[in-house]
Formats: sequence, structure tokens, C-alpha cells
Amino acid sequence: MADLEHEVLARIERQRKLKPRWRDKHITMAHGAGGKATETLVTGLFEPAFANPALTELADSARLDIDGAALAFSTDGYVVKPLRFPGGSIGELAVNGTVNDLAVSGAKPIALTAAFVLEEGLDADILRAEVEAMALAARRAGVSIVSGDTKVVERTKADGMYIVTSGIGIRDRRIQLSAASIQPGDRVLCSGTIGDHGTAIMLARGELELDADIRSDTAPLWEQVLALIESVGPSLRVMRDPTRGGVATVLNEIAQAADLGVVLDESAVPVRPEVHGASEILGIDVMTMANEGKFLAFVAPDAAERALETLRGTPGGEDAALIGEVADEPAGMVLVRTGFGGTRIMDMLIGDPLPRIC
Repeated sequence: MADLEHEVLARIERQRKLKPRWRDKHITMAHGAGGKATETLVTGLFEPAFANPALTELADSARLDIDGAALAFSTDGYVVKPLRFPGGSIGELAVNGTVNDLAVSGAKPIALTAAFVLEEGLDADILRAEVEAMALAARRAGVSIVSGDTKVVERTKADGMYIVTSGIGIRDRRIQLSAASIQPGDRVLCSGTIGDHGTAIMLARGELELDADIRSDTAPLWEQVLALIESVGPSLRVMRDPTRGGVATVLNEIAQAADLGVVLDESAVPVRPEVHGASEILGIDVMTMANEGKFLAFVAPDAAERALETLRGTPGGEDAALIGEVADEPAGMVLVRTGFGGTRIMDMLIGDPLPRIC
């Protein structure tokens, strides 16, 4: 049986190492969900067309070195529906999402730009509320919104509004984050409970008759990241925030980039009971559900406990946990140790179970 399992894993590993090719005839909602379809779109079409050294790593932010300045630069579009949801709104999300992409790249967020696509007929009070939400979120994150643009489209063409934010930050030179630095034995930390945002969005749409107090986790992450940098410094290998596609997609991307395996302890992953219950009702793996205020960190084994203690001592990091470790095999894959004592392969998100979550 062991030989058969090894052969199956080897076949999967060979298949995964093949570069995705863009062959789709039409764009579907799955192409925006952050899973396999998105990976094919990005690596099969965008990456070869725009090929350059900064794009190669396909991280949350591009690393730029300009006249001696170590910078990070990121951009993201927000098309969430509904515009307001328990725990946040599209405006708050547009700020936190981009500052967090900078933060997990090891960069202190400095400034953002914001572009609005507004739908004709949008209630001015709704727009005012989102502008105020963005201003408040920016103050909390310690950034300024320094430039922007506005476009208006016909009724029914933009679900009220879409927002695009770009951000620039200064990289902390004490760390050099890269999936290439990951080594067997490294530990995987999760900064808190997962699945909160995706579940909150689904419930806000009124598509489930479920009475649960579940709120989005949208929040800026730089203070937690900075505490981790100051605590364990060079022992940090790489960080990512598991937004679209969730923990499953991010871990698979990192495993493939490092050409190493990741073994996850299912029972160690922090999940709120109400989120776990909702995911079971939905029939969706909580590992693929979106998060907007959590991050994953790969840390050298001798610094893992110190890193965990540091995270738990920061606001918002009280539920941080060690959830897995890096292994030699199976290269480029993620295995989950289940509560029943077995293991299963955890693939990245397939399809689009939670559309328009960010």
C-alpha cells in the first residue's frame, strides 16, 4: 500500500510541475476566485506576457530596489457584494487588503492610491459612508491616501461601486522573505481563526437561514508583522495572507514555489465553532474560505515557539497557532493529518464556491 501511495503522489507531483497553459475560451467567475483557474490565468497568460524579474515571485507585493531604497509595491481590486457586511465594508476592505499585502511582504505601508468605479444612480450617502470608512481605516493603518481616480458607468454595470487601491511600503532590511528560503523542518504559524470573512459575506447575502454572529476579520496586520520581525527576525522565511482561495491555496502556492512538502495538522488550525458549523452546512472546506485579517508565517524550527508567543501577545493574535511543518516530500504538495489519524491531499481551491468575497 505504501508503494502504491508513493507512486500516486509521484504522478501528482510530476503533473503539478507542468507549467499551466492558458487555453480557456471564456472568462468565468472561477477565474477570480483565487484557486486553480486564477493560477492558470496568471501563470499561463499574464506572467509570460508581462515577464520581468519583479513579477517572477508572484508574491503579495513586488520587491523594488530604487536608488538604494528597498520598496514594496502592490495593487488590488475590490468588488465585494454586498458593499457592507458584518465587521466591515468595501471601503475598509480596500485599505486593509492592500496594506496587508505590503505587510506580509515585510514592508511598512506608507501610502495608497484609490480608484473608484461608481455606478450611475448610486446613493450619495452610500458613497460618503465608504469614503469615511476608507479614511478611518487608513488612519488606523498609519497610511495616507495620496492620489486617485474616479469613473462612472451606466446603471447595473458595477453593483454600486468597485474600488482599486495600490500601495507602497518600505521593506524591513532585517528580513529577506522568499519561498526559496524555506527548509524542511520549518514550522507554519497561523495568526488567528480562519474562514471568518468568507462566512460573514455569505451570511450577509441572506442566502442561508442561519442565525450566527460571524463578523469579517478585516484588519491591518502591520503591527503583528512588526512584532514578529522584532522577535524572530531572520528566522522568518516567508509570510502570506490567505485571502481568496484561503489557507489551502496559499499553502499550495508556497509548497510549489519551494518545491517542498507542507504537512498540516487539521486539529491545530484555529476555527470558530460557528464558522465550522456554517462551512459544514455550505459543504465548503473552511481551508478554502477567504480571510482578510490573518496571515501565515513560515519560521525556522528553533524560533517557532517564540514566534507563537509573540503573536499571541499582540492584539488580534490571541488565537494564533502552530498548524504544520515543512517536509522533504511530497514535493510541491500539501498533506493534512486528519482527526481520524489518516492523511489526505489538500489541493488549492477549485471552482468558485464563494463568489465576490473581496
